Amino acid sequence: MMSFKEIKFEELDIKLFDFWSKDWVLVTAGDKEKANTLTAGWGGFGVFWGKNAVSVYIRSERYTKEFMDKNERFSITSFGSGNREQLAYLGKVSGRDGDKIKAAGFTTEFEGDVPYVCEGNIVLICKKLVNAPLLPDTFLDKTNDEKFYPKKDYHTLYIAEIEKILVVK
Repeated sequence: MMSFKEIKFEELDIKLFDFWSKDWVLVTAGDKEKANTLTAGWGGFGVFWGKNAVSVYIRSERYTKEFMDKNERFSITSFGSGNREQLAYLGKVSGRDGDKIKAAGFTTEFEGDVPYVCEGNIVLICKKLVNAPLLPDTFLDKTNDEKFYPKKDYHTLYIAEIEKILVVK
């Protein structure tokens, strides 16, 4: 189990695009009774309403979305380039059928009431500010509907304030 320390936002040393596209992350939501996670590759960082913010996108059928919608806070855990097999498993298997976090060999810890997977190297504790469904009538490039949504399983965009950043000691 990793030991973490809190850092300030300006101390976070990451390659912004690699964080989402090359490094793999888990988005985890829930409470101390039950939590779920998913592997995410779409997201971004910025400033929103004067707050350091992150955006994530979750498809409508994903079990983790139920936890995201029910809870005010969630976490994002980065693994860098490690743990690919376990992260791929978490991206394919549904938590509806059991504790997939445990089955992947990972452990859930809590920062206050926010669950996170503690085997990563960076954890963002986030408070939701916006959730908005992405719908095809809002797509400016209409080819993206067929390219990314042949099953019509659209994402919901979540924008959240980054409340804490934890890194491995």
